[in-house]
Amino acid sequence: RRINAQKAGHTGTLDPMATGLLPLCFGNATKFSADLLHADKGYTARVKLGEVTETGDAEGDVIERHDVNVTFDELTKVVGRFLGDIQQVPPMYSALKVNGRCLYQLAREGETVERAPRAVTIKAIEATDFDGTSFTLTCLVSKGTYIRVLAEDIGRALGCGAHLTALRRTRVGELTLERAVTIEA
Repeated sequence: RRINAQKAGHTGTLDPMATGLLPLCFGNATKFSADLLHADKGYTARVKLGEVTETGDAEGDVIERHDVNVTFDELTKVVGRFLGDIQQVPPMYSALKVNGRCLYQLAREGETVERAPRAVTIKAIEATDFDGTSFTLTCLVSKGTYIRVLAEDIGRALGCGAHLTALRRTRVGELTLERAVTIEA
């Protein structure tokens, strides 16, 4: 109502704990919604090693704890192995639908559904700010990539588990967070 547009649409969802860029399209610009939905996305995340949660992020209960004996060199080598085309199993805590129901609804009811791996592309990935148990993950990824799962997979490859403690979308296609305006503006 505030914009006074006949049509409105968003260009994808963000995880509940995520912040950052969520482009909205109004009026004739809704024609571009699908293009933005399928565009590459950029993220910055904080990853905590040594703990696995039921949701892959800090919103879920910790279900495993492991010692962390990882050097920055080991971390960067493992992270680098995820560059390119990879297979990723979508998380149970996601908006993907099975038989008309969102996976997160089934997960909250204690159900687990078999999920087929999907092809995604990690176009750029970097680990920085490593303090021995946490690091910042910066990446550019194809549509459908779950950063929570990427963090979990990195933790698994390191042998200590991992989950996200923060997630910020910084880019959708050519749109960047630095050039964004809020709906209040």
